[in-house]
Amino acid sequence: MAIQRQLTNERMSQIVAHNGTVYLSGQVGDDLNAGIEQQTREILANIERLLDLAGTDKGHLLSVTIYLKDIDAHFQGMNAVWDTWLPKGVAPARATVESKLCNPQILVELSVVAALP
Repeated sequence: MAIQRQLTNERMSQIVAHNGTVYLSGQVGDDLNAGIEQQTREILANIERLLDLAGTDKGHLLSVTIYLKDIDAHFQGMNAVWDTWLPKGVAPARATVESKLCNPQILVELSVVAALP
């Protein structure tokens, strides 16, 4: 199976699909002045849009890596939004780590792997 790339620039592709698996680049919020809950909502909306473009959905998530600027300050707020977004019974494998992100206003970044139906 050929590797398919979508929304590609010279540095990265937003979506890469290969052998029935979809990989999304790290997603950040649109409004970097917003708090953790709003940034998380924006990221999850972007993820849904990209998964749809790739031909899958959040019910097919395999793995999610969550990077938080400050795990003590932001873990609870991020999880509150995550828990309302994720359908019951389809929780992916997940890791959450504290990380220095590329922009000090970014509070959270998510990287996703999903299956194609």
